[in-house]
Amino acid sequence: MSGTSADGVDASLVEIKGKGFETEVNLIAFDTFPFSTDIRQRILELFNPENSSVDKICQMNFLIGKIFAETAIQVIKSANLEPSDVDLIGSHGQTLYHLPPKKDAKYVPSTLQIGEPAVIAYHTKTPVIADFRVADMAAGGQGAPLVSYVDFLLFRKQNKTIALQNIGGIANLTLIPANAREDQVIASDTGPGNMIIDAVTEIVTNGQQQFDRGGQIASQGRIHPQLIRKWMNHPFIKEVPPKTTGREDFGQQFAMQTIKDSKDSKLSNTDIVATVTEFTAQTIYYHYKTFLLPHYAIEKILVSGGGMHNHTLIKRISKLLDPISIEPAPFNDAKEAIAFAVLANEAIHGHKGNLPQVTGAKLSLIHI
Repeated sequence: MSGTSADGVDASLVEIKGKGFETEVNLIAFDTFPFSTDIRQRILELFNPENSSVDKICQMNFLIGKIFAETAIQVIKSANLEPSDVDLIGSHGQTLYHLPPKKDAKYVPSTLQIGEPAVIAYHTKTPVIADFRVADMAAGGQGAPLVSYVDFLLFRKQNKTIALQNIGGIANLTLIPANAREDQVIASDTGPGNMIIDAVTEIVTNGQQQFDRGGQIASQGRIHPQLIRKWMNHPFIKEVPPKTTGREDFGQQFAMQTIKDSKDSKLSNTDIVATVTEFTAQTIYYHYKTFLLPHYAIEKILVSGGGMHNHTLIKRISKLLDPISIEPAPFNDAKEAIAFAVLANEAIHGHKGNLPQVTGAKLSLIHI
């Protein structure tokens, strides 16, 4: 898969035993394959309707499919195996545009992922399942979070309420109550993850850094609460879950607004990065404080995704959510890619792979 950060492809090679509640996952190999500067720029252009066109989308759909196939083959060969040794591929694709169902929306709820599955299947000679997000939205759902069913299968605990917090381009969580049934799992996007931090870092460093490695820039700046209060008024943050978001809410336009607001307040570059990092931490904390902690005593939060490596961000989230324990999730960077392998495995066994109470879909679906 490639997330909303559009910085590269995560590829996991896994051995899966069993299905449903008996699912066992053994991670054999994992790697992240960064997009070239040219490919990443072409993807980012497609996010903006003013720069995009049907022919560009058409070409990139096939090109990203070929890149996905190449990364799959590379991670397979890194384990001294051949594509013929692999039974199945699950692919989420690269989201270009996401229009989730919303009250009084003046658009048709829809979503678009590129990375043509037929191209992946041709080059790997392996069956591909790739309709995860669109299938859920076809049934009236938000199309996300999609990993919550897998989180439930792999990480549910007896007598313990835990949350799994992923911080990719967008941040999302799964809450699994103690001794939960499948229909008791709660999940939602919480708002921006790395997306705004990455965009602002790239702008203030004149393109020299695509992200704030380890949160080093943010650690040197001062936080400006008045700007955070302004940005926290974004309607998505106050929206009641289930809800999903993406670049349409927190992409380049929002990043540029944070830059403008910061310059108007005469913030230094380090202060800007520190403040948007704190904003991200506050959006995650707000979701827990408002929608979860009044109802659940969460004992542990397992964090995954690229944001786990931003030590400044994790330090702030840990302080805000103290005394809840914040720990790295099993599989960490590989967790999201593994989830789509598990969902593909569930599909071939005839199991449904979405949670209607999480996504808002009218029914559970078998991905085909």
